[in-house]
Amino acid sequence: MDRLMVRPILLLAVATVVACARVPVTAEKDSMADDAFGTLRVTTHRDGDDLLSAGLGLAGLRGAQPGFADSERPTAAELRRRAIHANWRGIADLGPLGGYGEIYGAVPVVSGREYSAFATLAGATSAHRVLVQVPDLFDRERRCVVVAASSGSRGIYGAIALAGAWGLPRGCAVAYTDKGAGTGYFDVASGTGVRLDGTRGEAGSEPLEFAPPPGATIAPSQAILVKHAHSGDNPEAEWGRHVRQAARFALHALDQAFPSEAPFTAENTHIIAAGLSNGGAAVLRAAEIDDGLLDGVVAIEPNVWAGQGGRALYDYATEAALLLPCALLDPSFDGVPFARANGVPPPAWRARCQALYENARLAGADESAQAREALERLRDGGWTDAALASAAASTALDLWRAIGATYAAAYSRSGVGDMPCGYAFAAFDGNGRRHAPTATERAAWWAEASGIPPGAAVGLVDSRATGADAAMPGLLCLAELWTRSDASGERLRAGVAMARAALPRADLPIAIVHGVADGLIPIAFSSDPYVAWLEANGRTPMYWRIDHAQHFDAFLAFPGFGDRHVPMLPYAYAALDHLWMRVVHGMALPEGRDIATTPRGSEVLGAHQLGRIPGD
Repeated sequence: MDRLMVRPILLLAVATVVACARVPVTAEKDSMADDAFGTLRVTTHRDGDDLLSAGLGLAGLRGAQPGFADSERPTAAELRRRAIHANWRGIADLGPLGGYGEIYGAVPVVSGREYSAFATLAGATSAHRVLVQVPDLFDRERRCVVVAASSGSRGIYGAIALAGAWGLPRGCAVAYTDKGAGTGYFDVASGTGVRLDGTRGEAGSEPLEFAPPPGATIAPSQAILVKHAHSGDNPEAEWGRHVRQAARFALHALDQAFPSEAPFTAENTHIIAAGLSNGGAAVLRAAEIDDGLLDGVVAIEPNVWAGQGGRALYDYATEAALLLPCALLDPSFDGVPFARANGVPPPAWRARCQALYENARLAGADESAQAREALERLRDGGWTDAALASAAASTALDLWRAIGATYAAAYSRSGVGDMPCGYAFAAFDGNGRRHAPTATERAAWWAEASGIPPGAAVGLVDSRATGADAAMPGLLCLAELWTRSDASGERLRAGVAMARAALPRADLPIAIVHGVADGLIPIAFSSDPYVAWLEANGRTPMYWRIDHAQHFDAFLAFPGFGDRHVPMLPYAYAALDHLWMRVVHGMALPEGRDIATTPRGSEVLGAHQLGRIPGD
């Protein structure tokens, strides 16, 4: 594999490029003069390797995790292959019943080059990782870039199943950002983090994806530092700027890839932003800065908090963490996947009902009454039955607590000090015992982790855990931070407020797609109020509400779960198709609509079950 290392650069050349852009940059903090990128790394991917699947193809992505020749010292190529495999598997339903590659989607071989760097926003203390994939079949006559932000807190390949799968085969370059999160975990004991190529290096000796600031005092409770929680930057507040900086990096990378065709500018290159979940919110936030850089936006299941209406993620996530385990004991959830194990709810959920009663959070006299009361409280807060049923998966996997702890640290900007409510991250063995991470575990973090523990042998430490419902004290603390009037509560709410959306450019084409059964980012708290707010302010987005679609396509491979739902990616690809026709050919976007679907049951998904997708 060819590699070219270009010395660190402050992109003054790119600043010149932007001077030729369609509309001058008006937001000073978002201007090209603020762009700073470290060493540019260029790799070539051909002959048994490629951009979209690292040579694995659809069959390899469906297969076992790619191995390392030396588990303690995997090569950069091995790490990249495993990271691409993990991110495909974490986002797409590649199971035998899901229909990927048969009725929608494809994983063709796309050769080309990758350009990557650590990028730093003005005012930020930590870098975000940017990467541009330039296919050999790049269409120089109809120049196009798809810029994508990773879903959740995933690493740099966290949007490859969405943006890469759609854009690369069409001859577009695809730019990615981890938007200030990612999987560059730092191990305090060994003083090591992740280099640009994915391998591990020592802090102070070379640039790392994330490391504590020099001289920073790390709280003794913190064993493993995660950029989303520990950077001190509140990355969600800057998601839009992360996306836009990645788009400008793409133009610079194209100048390097095709110097005879340079300059690549926003005036002569179509730039579409696309993202799913947190990535969907990030591209909507990028649309707020009105300077003509973007030609259109596609947001799938966006974690967006409208400027008017809706609910903040922290608000409903901490509510769900407390109440859902008890509410799911209600008989209405019998038969719901993840809500029962062999017909029996988890014992911890029963303990939650009792703990809520003892803490005066519920008044019911017995478990049945407590479950019913918890369920009604959630319904009163806007949760629909469809969202609650699919939220059983997030509850069973303890995602709400992981989200609450990580986001509390980010919003509060606690940095490398103690996280709010006594949480921390550490390595755990297969039996749930905390231990010092091994070299093998550390080496795999970048490729395997999802950006928010638990996962990849890293878990959440809860110093307040005690009693029959050990998680309850910490969760009460997280929930109370949202309403406390002291400095810690005010600091957290100030951080959350920075995530609230502003209006996008009035003439910017926007497509939004959301599942009616989404139980992680419920449509009633996010896309519904966001679209209503846009329309009340003269915007006309294309908005599809997908029946029987929930948040995690990857979960559809779990027994019973996929029987009740349809995948989201077919509609995401279709929305990108429509936006492309709008941007390139001037065709009007379809009107918004509810799309009726039919769950696949226990059979292989059929195209008819996806309903009538506009344009098919």
